[in-house]
Amino acid sequence: MLQTDHWALRRAPNQYATPANLDVAGAKQFLAKNHIRYVLAQFVDIYGVAKSKAVPVEHFEDILTDGVGFAGGGVFGMRLAPHEPEYMVVGDLSTLTLVPWAPGYARMMGTGMVNGKPHLIDTRNILKAQIARLSERGWSLMTGIEPEFSLLQRRADGSIAPFDDTDSLQKPAYDFRGLSRVRTFLERVTECLQTLGIDVYQIDHEDANGQYEINFKYADALTSADQIILFKMAAAEIAHELGAICSFMPKPKSSMTGNGMHIHCSIADGNGKNLFHDASDKTGMGLSQLAYHFTGGILTHAGPLTALLAPSVNSYKRLVVGRTASGTTWAPVFVAYGNNNRTAMVRIPYGRVELRVGDSGMNPYLAQAALIAAGLDGIDRKINPGPPQNINFYALTPPEIRERKIEILPQSLSEAIDELEQSDLFRSTLGNDFIDEFVSLKRDEWLDYHRHVSDWETQRYLSFF
Repeated sequence: MLQTDHWALRRAPNQYATPANLDVAGAKQFLAKNHIRYVLAQFVDIYGVAKSKAVPVEHFEDILTDGVGFAGGGVFGMRLAPHEPEYMVVGDLSTLTLVPWAPGYARMMGTGMVNGKPHLIDTRNILKAQIARLSERGWSLMTGIEPEFSLLQRRADGSIAPFDDTDSLQKPAYDFRGLSRVRTFLERVTECLQTLGIDVYQIDHEDANGQYEINFKYADALTSADQIILFKMAAAEIAHELGAICSFMPKPKSSMTGNGMHIHCSIADGNGKNLFHDASDKTGMGLSQLAYHFTGGILTHAGPLTALLAPSVNSYKRLVVGRTASGTTWAPVFVAYGNNNRTAMVRIPYGRVELRVGDSGMNPYLAQAALIAAGLDGIDRKINPGPPQNINFYALTPPEIRERKIEILPQSLSEAIDELEQSDLFRSTLGNDFIDEFVSLKRDEWLDYHRHVSDWETQRYLSFF
């Protein structure tokens, strides 16, 4: 078990938050005050997995000036061969934060550079480029990202099960006992985030045994992505120290509801006003015309967008049509939107938009970049999303879905990648080189999966014929 003096338990919120508008001198004072010995220079690979080098604090300024060098060929999706220049991570001082679960460490995200220029394949740079398109209009994308995860244990026979052996209810959503009996983990993750100034506002047991969600307050898109990476780091490491596995796998077991990562979003002007909100909306959803057009862009590009928000073979065990072994999927595959409709791919909580397609395996930088690109296309072309669909899609039969002319999201990674490869919008906004690299990696993933002989196949066919 963790010892309470290993890191800041039950400290006041913001106890270790980084002061605003730090300069280099202020940052060095902050690091010295908190007895920091190493700073993690960080970026993410194409999958959104954190990569780091530990830099002794005496060389902290080097991260901000020269940057920290990485062999790009050793990381997925950088398109850098072993003979090519190094991938340099130049620290973004605004992202400097402590790592409470690892005393003596801080972390800082950076801008990926090659030959002195921002690397076009770096997904954080891709998001920044899309944010710049919004900034030209005086706008910013505000997002609240909801990460679902499974807290599991691996048994002696290799199988996985909920970390809490007693978490076995048929419908465990919001169950007090399921929440209470893993409170050590949940409290430590929550308090870790709170001490850094991240405003956690609710924690709950989700629909599957061993499944949870920790929600923190919305922020601008880049900050949201940085915080999701920090949250994943904290959750994985704290679980490891407790002997558990914190899994962000979209569908850990066929009998479990999948792990989604819904994105609540709105566009704000320079004064922070929510431009998606309009109280005069006759539908009662509180949406402005801008929000409707943004939604129209999402629906129009739903197919290729899915490849970027549900980016693994396993994602499509979650995004299925009809009833599954876990009952209600809560994973919408219907290209539609509706007022508080959790069975459509886009749900409208009053005055904002929630995209429900993404899962917890997505890269939050890439997902939000794609969301901006699709939404802006809807705004620029004034795409009408049509009327809201306030029906239970789960209750419809396939003929009824076809009769209503409701499109279905791709049902495999291969289908989604085909749509992404052909998408002129994402090629023009995210870049041809990036799309080609992403498609290539994902085709390899699909091929590996497709050639694999599973236990299900052996059990079904070994003596069948």
